[in-house]
Amino acid sequence: MYESKKQYHYGTGRRKSSIARVRVYENGTGSIIINGREIDDYFGLDTLKLIVRQPLVTTDLLGKVDVVCTVQGGGVTGQAGAIRHGISRALLGLNAEYRAALKAAGFLTRDPRMKERKKYGLKAARRAPQFSKR
Repeated sequence: MYESKKQYHYGTGRRKSSIARVRVYENGTGSIIINGREIDDYFGLDTLKLIVRQPLVTTDLLGKVDVVCTVQGGGVTGQAGAIRHGISRALLGLNAEYRAALKAAGFLTRDPRMKERKKYGLKAARRAPQFSKR
């Protein structure tokens, strides 16, 4: 799809248990490709598409750069947040002046909330078995 000789800027985005590897190509047509599929095919909800496009709208680059990313792990909302984080970090390589706008919008902050692991002797992370007197 994209030849390796074309220059791009790379960013890794994470949210919950999702990891996105994002490449932003300069002088593009505005296409966003996720795991080999267009954004409209990959995400069904318009809110998730909006989340992914937020950094491009903030920096006024929507329609001027191409985004190609590979995302794995988690659910669709976590993946959308990871892609947004990755795009924001890749745009810093494109132009360091975008940092103030992206940081003010909160796109450079990783969302650290993850599911707590289950402990032995419990039914879930903190849920204990039901007490029985007899």
